[in-house]
Amino acid sequence: MSSPLRLGVVGVGYLGRIHAKIYSQMSGVELVGVADINPATAEEISNEYECQGFTDPYALIGKVDAVSISVPTSVHGEVAMPYLDAGVHMLLEKPIAPTVQEAESIVAAAEERGVVLLIGHLERFNAGIMRLAERVRDPRFIESHRLGTFVERATDVDVVTDLMIHDIDIVLSLVKSELTYVSAVGSPVLTNHIDIANARLEFANNTVANVTASRVSTKKFRRIRVFGSDSYQALNFIDQQIEVVSKTDPAPGQLFPGLRTERLEIKPRPPLDAELEHFVETVGNGGQPLVNGRDGVKALQVAEQVQRKIEACLN
Repeated sequence: MSSPLRLGVVGVGYLGRIHAKIYSQMSGVELVGVADINPATAEEISNEYECQGFTDPYALIGKVDAVSISVPTSVHGEVAMPYLDAGVHMLLEKPIAPTVQEAESIVAAAEERGVVLLIGHLERFNAGIMRLAERVRDPRFIESHRLGTFVERATDVDVVTDLMIHDIDIVLSLVKSELTYVSAVGSPVLTNHIDIANARLEFANNTVANVTASRVSTKKFRRIRVFGSDSYQALNFIDQQIEVVSKTDPAPGQLFPGLRTERLEIKPRPPLDAELEHFVETVGNGGQPLVNGRDGVKALQVAEQVQRKIEACLN
């Protein structure tokens, strides 16, 4: 019988503690320990999941084969690099880093050491998005809306790198063409950062994506529509279901085609469960993660372009 994969979690706040919970329930995995600079949090989570608890973020080096890093974006490089240098496989939450330069350093370290680096663009593991990715062949227009209510825990970054980057990453994964132009508008509302934003992404193959994100809405609304030449597919991220609206032949006596709506049968699943399972499997089989470090860099590069366009409008 093979030894279990030794796993740890660094940063067990809102999201990291869910990582710890899922790992603790996985077969073939040993949750060795958690680390958090808050002693009370480290003790609480380690007691709950019967593992070691540390306040030193580097204490798990030498004790684990793989690690989830769920700390503030501003310290991603500082926390991640020693683990990568030690050859520890890593799931690093999105965005990959606060700057593209730091992101490139993280990816280079992972590639040099030959370790798995999965970037936590969680929505790629949404069951609906995974089905959509299988079905989309030649998108002509993509429209996404990611609207949410205000929460204080994410205010170290703006809405572009907090929410919009999910859809930027999805668009880049669906459109197999070079991005040629970005325009964007946005504004602070409740914080000193951009809280609502809209971006238009244009590609060399003439595909256009219109992406909107807000964290100052009164209700949660997450939806993407992908238009082809004779149909479109609409995904509700929340229920993970897809509606396909396609053109039909004209009915007898009618001049124009009709429209037919079909709802695909998709079994919903918590995306984080799917993501962590994929991470463990990828580490085990030495494969390539669905969202690798280069994907994380590309999404951040586009997010920075969006930010610059918005800042130019505001100044």
